[in-house]
Amino acid sequence: MSASDTTTAHTKPINTLWKALGPGILVACAAVGGSHLVWSTQAGAIYGWSLVGLILFANLIKFPFFLYGQRYTAATGESLLSGYYRKGPIYVYAFLLVNLLTGTINIAGVGMLSGALLSGYGITVPSVQVLSILIIAFCGLLLVFGHYRLLDSMAKWIVSILAIGTILAVALALGGDVARDPDFVAPSPWTLASFGFLIILLGWMPAPIDLSAWSSLWMFSREKQTGHFATVKESAIDFYIGYGSAVVLAVLFLALGKLVMFGTGESFSASGIGFSAQLVSLYTATIGDWSKWLILTAAFITMFSTTLTCLDGYPRSLAACCRLLGDLTVERFDQIRLLWILFSAVGAALVILFFVSNLLQLLTFAAVISFLTSPVLAFINYRVMTGDNVPKKDQPGWFLKTLSWIGLAFFLFMACGYAYITFFTG
Repeated sequence: MSASDTTTAHTKPINTLWKALGPGILVACAAVGGSHLVWSTQAGAIYGWSLVGLILFANLIKFPFFLYGQRYTAATGESLLSGYYRKGPIYVYAFLLVNLLTGTINIAGVGMLSGALLSGYGITVPSVQVLSILIIAFCGLLLVFGHYRLLDSMAKWIVSILAIGTILAVALALGGDVARDPDFVAPSPWTLASFGFLIILLGWMPAPIDLSAWSSLWMFSREKQTGHFATVKESAIDFYIGYGSAVVLAVLFLALGKLVMFGTGESFSASGIGFSAQLVSLYTATIGDWSKWLILTAAFITMFSTTLTCLDGYPRSLAACCRLLGDLTVERFDQIRLLWILFSAVGAALVILFFVSNLLQLLTFAAVISFLTSPVLAFINYRVMTGDNVPKKDQPGWFLKTLSWIGLAFFLFMACGYAYITFFTG
């Protein structure tokens, strides 16, 4: 073999791997908005370091169910939702219902926070609500005319910039001197009063399990873009990069909350405008006024990327459900996806206009629904991944199976606990 042949043999796997990268990174973009900026930051601000272990545990037990989304598609050549349909249309209907309950609210929530953060640059005309709607409309136009190629290329830059900015912010916060309330008593997260917050945190940490279907569908878009369909190994590497980034960023945002907010006596506003302004002002008051633009930019990039990916992911998965249930063609899928983008954007705009003062309450509702449906979606993902149509070598090994059953038991236990506390205790 000549030197040129050897070089080609070594570079080909690298080239094909690069072509496979994308869907897993997009999941990280979707994850870091609500769960990280909102709930991880609040976890650190309210409870300090107490919930680091729970955040890592949540990421661990959700790991196999997110992995199954991309592995199933790489192993079988069909989407995870097609695997749902193999088990019975009822599973597709269940997924459809979950996405209808949470999709519009989630898009509205991350869109509103994007608009509120953008207003921090002094852009307040005509209003933050209208600004938020314009951001959602802009994201919709990007998806309609830029398609997956633009979404994919933006995601890689966004995750890179976000990671660098967040690491820098944490490093700066470590050297800050926070004015703690001398009468502050750190609350315990391990009480019945805190149980509701734990459910919210778990529901979106690192993301709702239904996002596993998004990465599965994005693999086909990546293939269309590059002409290469990811192998099981390549899809795993893509997933590890995206999921690992989401885990690290979750801990970093909790650290920011702890370092700059914990013990200050501040309480969080229920509105998107109040929360975002409070978030940035508390950081800058601790680190220094000069850091305002760093914090503001990192936060805005986080929420904009989440808005963009959510406005693609929810309509894409809903359109895939409609295609499966209606036995429609690929051309019809593209048309239905555009309709779902329009429907989702309009629905999110209405939520922003009429429920802006209760934004965190709406996000709480969506997070709770996401957690309560976790046992159902996780079990379906496991059944699909262990189906007869999946090659034995690609099915979960003993470690993933054990972790899956631990996760299922934990989800079910916590969901029953939440139902008991909600309905049978004061």
